[in-house]
Order: sequence, then C-alpha cells, then structure tokens
Amino acid sequence: MTLPGSPFLAYRGTDLFLDDVRLSDLVRQHGSPLYVYSRRAMLAALAPYQKALKGRPHLVCYAIKANSNLAVLQTFAQAGCGFDIVSAGELARVQAAGGDPGKVVFSGVGKTRAEMQLGIEAGVRCFNVESTAELEVLSEVASRLGRQARVSLRVNPDVDAGTHPYISTGLKGNKFGIAHEEALATYKRAATLPGLEVVGIDCHIGSQITDIAPYLDALDRVLDLVEAIEAAGMPIHHMDLGGGLGITYTDETPPAADVLIGQLLQRIDARGHGHREVLFEPGRSLVGNAGVLLTEVLFLKPGEQKNFCVVDAAMNDLMRPALYEAYMGIVNVNQRAEPGQVWDVVGPVCESGDWLGRDRTLTVKAGDVLAVLSAGAYGMTMASNYNTRGRAAELMVDGAQVWVIREREAVKSLFEEERLIK
Repeated sequence: MTLPGSPFLAYRGTDLFLDDVRLSDLVRQHGSPLYVYSRRAMLAALAPYQKALKGRPHLVCYAIKANSNLAVLQTFAQAGCGFDIVSAGELARVQAAGGDPGKVVFSGVGKTRAEMQLGIEAGVRCFNVESTAELEVLSEVASRLGRQARVSLRVNPDVDAGTHPYISTGLKGNKFGIAHEEALATYKRAATLPGLEVVGIDCHIGSQITDIAPYLDALDRVLDLVEAIEAAGMPIHHMDLGGGLGITYTDETPPAADVLIGQLLQRIDARGHGHREVLFEPGRSLVGNAGVLLTEVLFLKPGEQKNFCVVDAAMNDLMRPALYEAYMGIVNVNQRAEPGQVWDVVGPVCESGDWLGRDRTLTVKAGDVLAVLSAGAYGMTMASNYNTRGRAAELMVDGAQVWVIREREAVKSLFEEERLIK
C-alpha cells in the first residue's frame, strides 16, 4: 500500500512503520494522541532544494509556522537553513534551537514595535515589510536604537495560486503585501527613511500550491519590479520568492522542489538576474509528509445515516479538517484482511465540526490505533486547549532511534497561570 511520505512511512507485513519504528509500539509506550515525525523524511525533503540551488548565492529559510518544535528547528539549523518567522515568539524559538538570527527573515503583516526592536537587536537578516505604515514605524524604531533595519518589501503580484482561499496570499483581496502598482513608489519612500537599508524584494503567493505556472507568473512580475526599482537608483541584492509548494495528501501531484526551482532559476537567468541571491521559504513541503498523528479508537457508533468512529484525537489536536475541510489520509496501523466499513472519524470535542475524516473505508474496532497521515505541517502548531484538553506529546524518529521532543501537556499546567478571585 503506497502512502504519502514513503519510503519512510510504509507497512511491513501488517504493521505500519515510520522509519524503522513500529507505530503501534509508540502508542503503547507514550499514549495517545501522539505526533510522530521522521527526521530522515525532513532532510530528504530538504535535499532537492539544496541540490537545485547549489553553486549560486541562496538561503533556504524554513517557515517555522508549519511546525515549530525545537527539535525540528534544530534539524534544519544543523542542515544549514535559515528561518522565516512571523513573531517574536518564533524568533525566540530559533535562538533556543541554536539557529542563527543572521539567517532569519522576519515576515508578518502586523509586527509590533516591541517585535521590531527584538528583531533589530538580535540581528535578523531582513524584515519583509508589508505596508508603508510598517516602513515608517520600523524606521522610527531602528533610528531610536541608533541602527538601520535591513528591509525587503513584500509585493503582492495579484496572482491566483489556485489554492484554498484561506491560504491564498497573493491576490489584491488578500491582506498581505504591497500592491504591485504601488511598489515602486513605496521603495522610493523606503530609500528616504533614515532607519532603513533596502536590500531586497519579497513575494509569497500562498500555500499548498501544486502548479508551477503561478510561481512563474509571480516571478515575471517581481523581475519587472526589480528592473524598475534599480532603474530608479535602488539596488536589489536578493529576491525572496517565498514558499508554498504543496504536498500529496490524496491525489495531488505537486512538482518536485528541484523541478520548480530549476524552472524559476532558468527564468531568472534568461532575464539577466542570475547574479542575485535567491531566498526560498518552504514549510509544508519540508515537514508535511514527515509526520503522522496517532489516535486510539474509543468507540464505534453505527447510525442510520452515518457510522461514527470516535477517537481520542480531536479538532484541538488537528485543526486542518475543521478549518479548511482538508482531506488527510487515515489508516489503521495494523492492517486486517476483513472488509471495511465506511466511517466518519470524529473526536470527543463538543462541536459538530470536530472531525478528522469523513466517509473513510476502514477495518477497525475499539482499541485500534489510527494514523492520520501528512500531519507534520500545521498540526501541532495550530493545536489548542479547547475543552481544557492537554496537547499531544511529540516524538522524533531517525531510523530506530526515538526521542520525546515534547512531553504530553498535563491538565494542571493548563490553568496554573490562572487565579481565583479573593
């Protein structure tokens, strides 16, 4: 049976393994729900980016929002990556994981003055600025510190990435970036502000993109701007082309990272910009298929219209299905020969939107362990404590080695910062 993430995730006989670790053993040892990630799978997903960019100035900045566990960040830092952050909290995680702030690009549409100051003092490589108002405030903060903040402007190219509207970021109706037609004037304004040093241009059009064409369309618009900006006397040292490459959840066929980058570099070279440093900000494509969420079946509840398979993981553990109606594969970690039935896989949270998968054919009984596939991205980072539920534990595997990289959250810890009125 072919599964997303193979060859790192595969059945051996009737048992599902991630790397060389039997997943059912992990639930017996560490409980459920449980996130499990493969370090080997993450590095294998990074390799095509690094291969395609070898020999030219570049930086791969892992987008922390996809999966921010310190061990994940450590893995990418040790592999030479920089980081794309969107908060001071994520900057603190980079530092705690041993990452280099000088390889950090600070993105986000709503940076506070405090976050700007922390970024400047830490020495982040660049701020990706998303509005004229942000430029003014960043210059003010940097000037007060007696420093200059390095900036690139995030340009909104008005290109449809062909993805879910919640994760599309490059259209005029999105909150992100500076309108393409306003970009040149905004660069001219940035060049006059004393606290800023203009170093680059940034563009990010969305997430879970499975077609090369939107990237090429956006790149052409970015290159048009680079030429206009430099003609106006402002050098552009780097081009940050964002991330957003999709993964296979079910039947998607996204291009390989090296194929995508190869076509982008070919277009860049053809237009005479091959000397520029290029930055990419992959997130989901590095970690999405490197992880699974394991969950135990509590009850089977057959019904007249629907059969419900009730598990101990819920929408607070994995928000993507409820938020995006996202499809994520679900399999039993122990295959059986008996024919399956059609089930809705649902959790115990008190919401009708608390489901992990609808209309799934499964051979299953109470006590079985299910694996929700492709759960390495936007799983734990979007988890909550709704219904006062502690968040899952997280494990990392590498071959037969297993590390606990986050302990299961104890219920008492959820309200230890709260106070009764006296």
